[in-house]
Amino acid sequence: MKFSISTKLFAAVLATALLVALAMGVAAHVNLKRGFLGYLNEQAERRLEAAVPSLTAGYRTNGSSWQYLRDRPDLWYKQLRPLADEEGRALNPLERPPATVSELTGATVRFTLYDEQRRRVAGFPGPSPHAVERPIVVDGRTVGWLSMARFESVSSAAERRFEDAQWRSRWLVGAGAMLLAAAVAVWVSRALLRPVRHVAAATHRLAAGEYGTRVEVQARDEVGQLATDFNRLAHTLQRNEQMRREFMADVSHELRTPLGVLHGELEAIEDGVRTLDRDSVRSLQAEVATLNKLVSDLYDLSLADVGALTYRKADVDVAEVLRLAAGAFRDRLAQRGVTLSLALNDQPLIAFGDERRLHQLFNNLFENSCRYTDAGGTLQVTARHADGRVHIDFNDSAPGVDVSHLDRLFDRFYRTDASRNRQSGGAGLGLAICHRIVEAHDGHIAAKASPLGGLWIAIDFPQVSP
Repeated sequence: MKFSISTKLFAAVLATALLVALAMGVAAHVNLKRGFLGYLNEQAERRLEAAVPSLTAGYRTNGSSWQYLRDRPDLWYKQLRPLADEEGRALNPLERPPATVSELTGATVRFTLYDEQRRRVAGFPGPSPHAVERPIVVDGRTVGWLSMARFESVSSAAERRFEDAQWRSRWLVGAGAMLLAAAVAVWVSRALLRPVRHVAAATHRLAAGEYGTRVEVQARDEVGQLATDFNRLAHTLQRNEQMRREFMADVSHELRTPLGVLHGELEAIEDGVRTLDRDSVRSLQAEVATLNKLVSDLYDLSLADVGALTYRKADVDVAEVLRLAAGAFRDRLAQRGVTLSLALNDQPLIAFGDERRLHQLFNNLFENSCRYTDAGGTLQVTARHADGRVHIDFNDSAPGVDVSHLDRLFDRFYRTDASRNRQSGGAGLGLAICHRIVEAHDGHIAAKASPLGGLWIAIDFPQVSP
């Protein structure tokens, strides 16, 4: 049988209160037995010591013999009266002294007088293994013994009433503690666990695919933090689901476009509308190259996401790799009417990295500027070292990118406005791959507004001393 957390909490609090009540009862019972009975026995012992002088005086007065008590047992309790009060003042033997605590509890009834041969003279007839004795000494000779049977349990009516009152108070306190614990458990289960139940219900809806599920944060304690973390998780899942759908839509669109062109070209050739000549083959090869680059970029991104993109790192002169990449794009930039300005450090800029991946990084950045920079514009590329790092900057001219889009430029398939869209031929994967490559080299990459009016891509890598 499965129990809810409310039931478990209620049972735990109630069981704790029950154990506390039982422990209090046992402790009170032990304290009564040891403390209260010890108090009674202590008072009785004091009364025993106060009776010894009276018995000593009676022994002397009656012929130095205990026969007077054997002949007149009625004198026993009178003989036990103390000669002085607790403060040492002599008492009038004709007046009855006020009853002491020990007399009220019946201590004198448990007194026994023995002669010097240990024969009973008067008093309590039953022997006690734990009796307290006091010698009666007359002229240096022990003439008898006054014995008292200790209290083993309460027996008088007053003592019984006291014990019963103690038990009633224990039961009342225990019952009150149980009721209070039950009330606290009910309040905790309703007030404190309600937000937890809301989070649990929202979790079930989230697991069922309702990524728009949110819970209200009602407190700033641990439960409130749980609700806040749940909302963040739900937001992340919702964003990831949206990105997944957008990714699938973008991939489908990017694949459909070149495939549609290929299909149309092939049908046109098959129907004789277009002849199979050098231009048509070149057109088909361009679409195949577009497909191949798209698939290759997607493959690289998938490997980077799982950390399986291979890197063969060594000390590399970043300036030399950048110079080779710029030489490969110089003619294409010139055909687009974009002026390339390359400013490299005269000294080698050594970094620990994969030369092939760094070449891919710079190719993507040159490709991005080549596609999106307006004719008549400028691309400035600089490389330098400072503060133990290699800094590389790509600055191109208009069109620029709105500041609100800069943080998302490195998301896959992300595009800004019409000035930098897929009509220029890009699939939106180049900068995403650049971001993965830079991270794999322990570097940083950021997008900023360029002073030239376009986009500024700033990269830095840890420098290795040559």
